[in-house]
Amino acid sequence: MTDAKDETGVFRALADPTRRQILEDLRDGELSAGQIASRFSISAPSISRHLGVLKGAGLVTERRDGNRILYTLAEEQLAICVGRFLSAVCPEQVVLRHTKWRRLSEGEGA
Repeated sequence: MTDAKDETGVFRALADPTRRQILEDLRDGELSAGQIASRFSISAPSISRHLGVLKGAGLVTERRDGNRILYTLAEEQLAICVGRFLSAVCPEQVVLRHTKWRRLSEGEGA
């Protein structure tokens, strides 16, 4: 379960555009630290710090493969934190979006 302290870390992590881009890059699957770093014009140590913040917030997981570190998006943690916030701030919109999504997935049209 996620608590308020965890959510604060998530939103701090999301506040930085480089970290948001890293999360977007990871949506298609795991990437090595080197692959992530090659997508940016900042230093590898800076990318490592960004990855550390994302890992600390629980938004990415890592695993070792030999001497490489591979990162994966922790979709559930992101969805829980952002979803909880949206539910608290604009509950009607969350219900409407869920209902519309359900109708679309059941083939009722837009």
